[in-house]
Amino acid sequence: MKNFIVLFIILLFTFTIFPQDSSNKMEKKVRFSNHKFIPLYNLKKSGNTIIFQGNKKKKNYFEGWYFKMVAEDGASVISVIPGISLSEKGEKQHAFIQIINGKTAQTSYHTFPIEDFYFSKKEFAVRIGENYFSKEKLILNIKDDSTSISGEVTMSNITNYSDRKIGKRKIMGWYRRVPFMECYHGVVSLTHDLKGQLTINNNKHTFNKGKGYIEKDWGSSMPSYWIWMQTNHFEKSNSSFMLSIANVPFIGKGFDGFLGFFYHEDNVYRFATYLNSKLTVAIVDSNTVKVEIRNRKETLLIEAKRNNMGMLKAPVAGQMDRRIPESIDAEIKITLLDKKEKLIYTDKSDIAGLELVGDFWKLAEKVDSK
Repeated sequence: MKNFIVLFIILLFTFTIFPQDSSNKMEKKVRFSNHKFIPLYNLKKSGNTIIFQGNKKKKNYFEGWYFKMVAEDGASVISVIPGISLSEKGEKQHAFIQIINGKTAQTSYHTFPIEDFYFSKKEFAVRIGENYFSKEKLILNIKDDSTSISGEVTMSNITNYSDRKIGKRKIMGWYRRVPFMECYHGVVSLTHDLKGQLTINNNKHTFNKGKGYIEKDWGSSMPSYWIWMQTNHFEKSNSSFMLSIANVPFIGKGFDGFLGFFYHEDNVYRFATYLNSKLTVAIVDSNTVKVEIRNRKETLLIEAKRNNMGMLKAPVAGQMDRRIPESIDAEIKITLLDKKEKLIYTDKSDIAGLELVGDFWKLAEKVDSK
C-alpha cells in the first residue's frame, strides 16, 4: 500500500510539473462516415459555430476552415483550407485540403476518402488522414505525385470573436438562426501568434513570431457573387479587419448583404446588414474597390486592390466544382472615423486577402440594411 501511494505521488508530480502535450490528440474523436447519432451534439454545435456543423449531413453540403499564416518578415504567406464536400445527391463525397501560396499564387487541391475525415464532438478539432487542424495547432503531412507538404504550426494568444470583451454575439448575428440559407460564416480567431514551420516541395516556410487568422464557411453553396477582404497585418498596430459583401442565396433567390469587423486596441467595431449599417461600394477597376460603411457611431472607409491571384475550388450544391480567384498579397487601406468625422485610426497593409468573385460589380449599388 505504501509503495502504491509513493507511485501515485510520483505520477501526480510528473503530470503537474511536466504537463503532457495532447494538443494534437483529438478528444472524443468521431469518424464522419460511420457515426449515426451523437447525444446533445446538435445543441453543442448551435452554441459553438466554430466546431464541425455537418454531423447529420449526407448530401448537398460543404464545410471548410480557412487558416491564414504570415511569417514575421512577410516572406511567407500561406493559407490552408481543410474541409469536406458532399455532392447534391450524395454520390460523391470526399475530404479535401487546399493550399495557396500568397507569394507565388500557386495553389493545390488534395482529396481524401471521406472515411479519412474525423471530427471531435467536444471541441474544434478535425483530422484528415495524417493531417490535423484545431485553433491551437495545424499539422500537415501530404504526399502525392506532385506535392510534398509537411510540418507543424502552433497558434497562441488567440483572440476569439466571442470572448468576454467582445460579447457572445456571432459574426452572423441572428442570421445564423435563419433556416434554409445556403451559406453560413464564422470567425474562429481574429488574430493570433504563430510558431513552427511548413516544408512545401523542399521550400521551408518559417512562421515563428508570425501572425495568423482563422475563419470558416459551411452550407450547400457559396454566394453567386461576392467581395471578401481580410488582413491582420497593418503597418502600425496589432489590429484585424474582415469584410464580406455578397449576394446571399436563400431559398432559390438571393439578397445583397454584408458583415464584418475591425478589431483595434481590444475593441471590436462591428458592421453588418442586421446591425442597420449602410454600405456603398465603388468599383474603380477590375482589381480595385472602394467601400464606405456607416452606422450611428462610426464610419469605415476601405480601399482594396488585388495583385497576384491563385485559383481555388469553391462549392456548388456541396460539390467543389467552381473555380474562384483569390489574392492574399492584396493591398488594403482603412480609415475609421467617429460620428463627428474625427479620425480614430488609419493604416494600410500589403499582406491582405481579397476575393472579387462573379458579377461582383453588381454590388456597386448601395446595399441597404434589411
